[in-house]
Amino acid sequence: MIDNYDDALAFIHGRAKFKKIPTLSRMKQFLAALGNPQEGLNYVHVTGTNGKGSVVAMMRSVLLASGLTVGSFTSPFITRFNERIEYNGEQISDEELTKLTQRIEPVVARLDEELPTGGPTEFEIDTALMFCYMAEKKPDVVLLEVGIGGLFDSTNVIIPQVSVITTVGWDHMKYLGDTLAKIATQKAGIIKDQVPVVVGKLPSEAREVIIAAAHRKHAPLYELGDAFMAKKVNGHQFQATIDYRGPVIKRGRFALGLGGDYQVENAAVAITAAQVFMQQVGLPVDVQAFKMGINETTWPGRLEVVSDEPLVLLDGAHNLPGIQALVQTIQDDFADREVYLLVAILADKQYDLMLGELASLGNVHLLVTQFAGPGPKRPSADLAAIVKDIPTKYPVEYASEWQLGLAQLAGEMSAEDVLIVTGSLYFISDVRQLFKN
Repeated sequence: MIDNYDDALAFIHGRAKFKKIPTLSRMKQFLAALGNPQEGLNYVHVTGTNGKGSVVAMMRSVLLASGLTVGSFTSPFITRFNERIEYNGEQISDEELTKLTQRIEPVVARLDEELPTGGPTEFEIDTALMFCYMAEKKPDVVLLEVGIGGLFDSTNVIIPQVSVITTVGWDHMKYLGDTLAKIATQKAGIIKDQVPVVVGKLPSEAREVIIAAAHRKHAPLYELGDAFMAKKVNGHQFQATIDYRGPVIKRGRFALGLGGDYQVENAAVAITAAQVFMQQVGLPVDVQAFKMGINETTWPGRLEVVSDEPLVLLDGAHNLPGIQALVQTIQDDFADREVYLLVAILADKQYDLMLGELASLGNVHLLVTQFAGPGPKRPSADLAAIVKDIPTKYPVEYASEWQLGLAQLAGEMSAEDVLIVTGSLYFISDVRQLFKN
């Protein structure tokens, strides 16, 4: 029985996370029983190993500044579940979430009885809640972020106006495959017949797969470095200004609201995808609105500044490509400063390689720690056990509790130094609550 918001969350989080055999048939059956709420809306469908959240955040800001009403679905959340489902930048309310969960629960119970493998998973329920909410709100566009992969992801039940593939790298190999080509095949699953696809910078092995899929589906291809490009023009500044060239905006200068050099490519993808969407639905592109939207974008936990002096950043670099992007930012923007890193990583990630990347920097002081993790099946990695094998300029320190580690680093730093908290979005969520309270 779902009587309130806490009951609704308990019901959602109490569901199985994954099923053994990936399929979209269960999701389609689920939505059909709910009256197919996903139909009749405009979508931009976004997948990628990294950059999805930032691209959605920038597109949301740009399209809102252009006068559109915008729904969005993102994951994971940083502080509260409601962040995942937004309309015009406002989270779904506790009351609306409770009401929709009450509507969905009997359908789930029926499918649990009828289907041999049981009813919907947690993410399928999240997705259905979002579709029902968007059907009520009827925004001009819904920005739909894929959960994992693309081909069998529960969001892949729509025909979008634009498909977006930000990056392809090593992540979720247990579910997506053990080569970049296999992972790219899963991501390419969101490419639809004759629907334009906007693609970021890809490794060659993945690029071949994505381009072949686009050709096969006769999907117009907008590729970074070909149909559009962006270059940082303000040197070693933390927040980049870029010179952008693209399909409608032939040339323009954009000042990014999000920090970190990896946002240069994400911004280029977001600006392009927003232009292609406007073309698809027959709306004019307002360059000033695009510039304002990019400049005003915020995204919690992505090189988010929570203190100016000393500079404290939260960065949810939760996998190897994310850490490599963070390393690039440290090299580009903080090479002349001492950087203190508080790191905790989930045990199912490539934590030895991730720590190795961070430890390779000569101006970095590493302190590893642990945190509660999202659940008993996904614990925090025991980083203390491996740090002795990682060569670093400064000895790696360890704190059994992250709060103690944070206090220790605060005592070692000067006002000119930089503190970055990283390694897991779930970890960032815990630390962020301390700074935001």
